[in-house]
Amino acid sequence: MEGLSVVVEDLASLVRILVGFFLARLHDCASVAPFVFQHFAMCRRPLLPAGYDVSAHRTYSERERGSKSLSSPLGPPACDKDSKALLFIEEMTRKADAVQERVLGEILLRNAKTEYLRRFQLNGATDRDTFKSKIPVVSYEDLLPDIQRIANGDRSSIFSAHPISEFLTSSATSAGESKLMPTIHEELDRRQLLYSLLMPVMNLYVSGLDKGKGLYFLFVKAETKTPGGLLARPVLTSYYKSEHFKTRPYDPYNVYTSPNEAILCADSFQSMYTQMLCGLLMREEVLRVGAVFASGLLRAIRFLQLHWQQLAHDISAGALNPKITDPALRDCMSKIIVKPNPELSKFITQECSGENWEGIITRIWPNTKYLDVIVTGAMAQYIPTLEYYGGGLPLSCTMYASSECYFGLNLKPMSNPSEVSYTIMPNMCYCEFLPHEPDAPAVSRDSPPPLVDLADVEVGKQYELIITTYAGLCRYRVGDILQVTDFYNSAPQFRFIRRKNVLLSIDSDKTDEAELQKAGDNASALLQEFNTSVVEYTSYADAKSIPGHYVIYWELLVKEPANPPTHEVLNLCCLAMEESLNSVYRQIRVADNSIGPLEIRVVKNGTFEELMDYAISRGASINQYKVPRVCVLMLIMSAL
Repeated sequence: MEGLSVVVEDLASLVRILVGFFLARLHDCASVAPFVFQHFAMCRRPLLPAGYDVSAHRTYSERERGSKSLSSPLGPPACDKDSKALLFIEEMTRKADAVQERVLGEILLRNAKTEYLRRFQLNGATDRDTFKSKIPVVSYEDLLPDIQRIANGDRSSIFSAHPISEFLTSSATSAGESKLMPTIHEELDRRQLLYSLLMPVMNLYVSGLDKGKGLYFLFVKAETKTPGGLLARPVLTSYYKSEHFKTRPYDPYNVYTSPNEAILCADSFQSMYTQMLCGLLMREEVLRVGAVFASGLLRAIRFLQLHWQQLAHDISAGALNPKITDPALRDCMSKIIVKPNPELSKFITQECSGENWEGIITRIWPNTKYLDVIVTGAMAQYIPTLEYYGGGLPLSCTMYASSECYFGLNLKPMSNPSEVSYTIMPNMCYCEFLPHEPDAPAVSRDSPPPLVDLADVEVGKQYELIITTYAGLCRYRVGDILQVTDFYNSAPQFRFIRRKNVLLSIDSDKTDEAELQKAGDNASALLQEFNTSVVEYTSYADAKSIPGHYVIYWELLVKEPANPPTHEVLNLCCLAMEESLNSVYRQIRVADNSIGPLEIRVVKNGTFEELMDYAISRGASINQYKVPRVCVLMLIMSAL
């Protein structure tokens, strides 16, 4: 397999491909600037039981001891509030199966008279065996007709006995439409419950977090409404706009630099600008820096690179940029920017005006203890860039959640990203697991597969997550592939592997996201001698050429501009990627010649940033934005 050097003639092709995919896939502001390629080379909380109060909770053993302080097997808590949260985790995980049985019973009892459960003649049964024998395993497409009825105004009890309060938008369907996940108001209580467990766990590993603030880049998206008048918005927008978030009680361990007005501003520029400005003004108080996804934090760093001069000017003048026009935001910021600070402005200018941005986070926010971002799954490829800007700060992944439900948390949040495992909290929903076997026949409603209960999964095996929620989803395929790594008490711990069925394919070959990531990692290792790393990438299967071939788009961070990777090295990167792919690919590629040489196309710095801006301007959520790693060209073209 040899690499081929070619010239990228059709500049608009990447724009069409990526933007099309964004519009088709993103669930969750800015016209597109010209894209220029650099042609190096191409190769070829159920809710707690009634009366159950975590803040007042004492276990039987605690009451028996008569101790004045609470303790936890997880470690010494930082405060009494943390003790109670940690003991709650203990109670839920010690008898995970019993909790799961109770959760399922509660869900089925409350929703017994819903149209969906009556449709399958459950007849009020609440036991597992009857449930499993009568209720099918379903995908979003199976539920879509009922979801459309709700969206169009049907307020009957279709899925849930509780009224549907809104829709949470998730990743798109094959038709390019965002998924609409029905939810109920009390789900906010469950999300808040899981959030309340994160810092008590983190405090076991990092001390003194009550002595400063967190610089978190959090954003909302302006919601839309369905024809029936229900709100449709990303899950994080729903949470940030809820009273649970806006009127949250003061917690010294969870104070943000960003005021609510900045987070809740729908204009992404104004929101990012004021959040960054607050972070700079409070730089000495910042103890942790984060965003939802790793890509969001890198976007914030890029924003600083582009706008540090305006930010420094505001700090020097003690006045807010006139581009910030939101009245509530300007009023709020007037209480934060109270006087000129030329010394801080000079410092920012000194740090940001040079070409070397290595360790910029620790240089500007010197008291930062860790970066709080998701770096598992598709976000893993951002680790080298985060390490570069973060100066080696630990990367912490704290929780596992989706639009459908919040699932669990990382009980070892300071572990290496490659070792991150999430402990499923059995009170959040009822979980089942479909053994993931690549060669197994496809799952259908007429041939229900044998699913495994939460407490019965086996260490080392991979499973697809199936959930039944209080909001009415029954045996719903989330699409996440998880691998069991261990158990905490009787609750399993999982490593997130990937989203299901994200593939590149030209012939009978099938390349998933995890495999593509691994191949890319192997190839990018060849760039190390040039002090270069891959900042961003995506790919697609080019079926227009004969034979078709894989195309990989790389954006590089060249730390020594005078010594960029050579054309020959990039050709070797292509070869390394091909040799890292599966045997079926290599057989078809070499022996059958049914796949053409893999291409790597290096794009101009900022290309992916501009594409994201365009996607956001078309309605994508900045919080839930993720660059698609692999895409199917037919899907993209059908969305254009």
